[in-house]
Amino acid sequence: MKILVHGAGGHMGQIVCRMAEEGRGGAELTARVSQELVSDPANAVYTNLDEFSGDADVVIDFSNHSSTEALLMYCTKRNLPVVIATTGQTEAEKKMIQAAAESIPVFFSANMSVGIAVLADIAKRAAAAFPEADIEIIEKHHNRKLDVPSGTALILANAIREVRESSVFNIGRHENGKRTPEEIGIHSIRLGNEVGTHEIIISNGNETITLKHEAENRALFAEGAVKAAAFLCGKEAGLYTMKDLLG
Repeated sequence: MKILVHGAGGHMGQIVCRMAEEGRGGAELTARVSQELVSDPANAVYTNLDEFSGDADVVIDFSNHSSTEALLMYCTKRNLPVVIATTGQTEAEKKMIQAAAESIPVFFSANMSVGIAVLADIAKRAAAAFPEADIEIIEKHHNRKLDVPSGTALILANAIREVRESSVFNIGRHENGKRTPEEIGIHSIRLGNEVGTHEIIISNGNETITLKHEAENRALFAEGAVKAAAFLCGKEAGLYTMKDLLG
């Protein structure tokens, strides 16, 4: 599986490149694309996607959501599957992703952790078992993270919404007033070098369920992206998520 890494100069991109160089997950690094790295075609380093026309089976994107349009144009033109591992996409960018998925396989997830996918499934089942319970989500990330709430917190909230269609997200509760039954509270904490912690609290007043996932090393997101790339190879055009990967 030949992987083209877009955003190879970033922290996550570098980890994916190392994994591919080591052949982990059946990956082989075919090229790096990054504006941070020095352009060097002899060593398969490029400053933009259009410079690379060599063999590739799949693209893994750990760049920035602002590159969504250029990324999808390149992958569509070359008929390449793409794993989009960036977060913070605008509504317009999300529509671009959906449109591209009509032509090529696109794997898009705000969190590449298999553990988070499992957590979302458990949270959904717990919420269905306690339909009258109050639900709060607390997410913690490092102090450099831009998007609030995290894309992962929204993955969890939307999973719960599948069994509570009338749910309303109360993001960063900041006004006086009684909690409504439909409310799912989402709270964001930013501090230090926190990799990522997501906690779901479900309480009906008589008993409380607390579900928690802690990311201990950012390498887990790179591992998930490589697994997603392997999953995507050979798939028909469409939009895929971690839920599809879990089966």
